[in-house]
Amino acid sequence: MITLYGISNCDTVKKARVWLDSHALPYAFHDFKKAGVPADRLAAWTQAVGWEKVLNRQGTTWRKLDPAVQASVVDAASAEAVMREHASTIKRPVVEWGDSTTVGFSADAWAGKAP
Repeated sequence: MITLYGISNCDTVKKARVWLDSHALPYAFHDFKKAGVPADRLAAWTQAVGWEKVLNRQGTTWRKLDPAVQASVVDAASAEAVMREHASTIKRPVVEWGDSTTVGFSADAWAGKAP
C-alpha cells in the first residue's frame, strides 16, 4: 500500500496525487495539517533517507523560524522535534511505497514505481 504524506494545498503534493491517479496507483493520503505528523513515521523517514533530506530548509516556514530554533537543528532528534512542531518544515510529499520511502516529487524518479 502506498501512503502519501503532505499538505493538501501544497502544489507539489497536488502534482504527486495527479501522477499517482494517472498511473492508477491506489494510495492513502495523510494530511499533516489535519492529522498531525506521526512521530513513528517521521523517525522512520529520517532513518531511511536522512533528516537533512526530510527537513525543508528552503521553505517559507523554515525561513520564518527564529534563528535560535534554526541553529538548534544539529541532528536527527533536534530536526524531528522542529518538524513535529512545524509540520510545514517537512519536505513534501513523503511517500511510503511499501518497501521504500521517497521525499519530494519527481515524475522521472517515480516512473519505476508504476506497474
